[in-house]
Amino acid sequence: MVITQISAFIENKPGRLAEVIGFLAQEDINIHALSIADTTDFGILRLIVSNPQKTWEILKERGLTVKLTDVIAVALEHRPGSLARVLGELESKDISIEYMYAFTSRSSSHDAMVIFRLDRQQEALEKIKGCSIELISSEILSELG
Repeated sequence: MVITQISAFIENKPGRLAEVIGFLAQEDINIHALSIADTTDFGILRLIVSNPQKTWEILKERGLTVKLTDVIAVALEHRPGSLARVLGELESKDISIEYMYAFTSRSSSHDAMVIFRLDRQQEALEKIKGCSIELISSEILSELG
């Protein structure tokens, strides 16, 4: 079960992030989670949003380099060791993590969620099926607004 992430390359200069996020606000796009990895000249903005396709179109129309990426969302309980347990299960299945980021949830059934991009993602998803890792669907994310 995958969800769609938006990745956008933005210039590393004052006000640029505010401008890009403003584009989405103007178009009524809700941001569920975001992460920024930066270098000297640019940043990679990763977003989980209410409407990935529309977000891609909005950012593309404004001249940004944008990519849609399949990632997985995992539910976590709000207690010590929750993330350690998930990471341990991934390790036990020899699943490598390319990157991850987390966000808290307003869902009544999930305290927090972690977004993972996994190495050899399709193969990793098959391995996860036998674990106690709870994957979150895009439908649950859409309930967040």
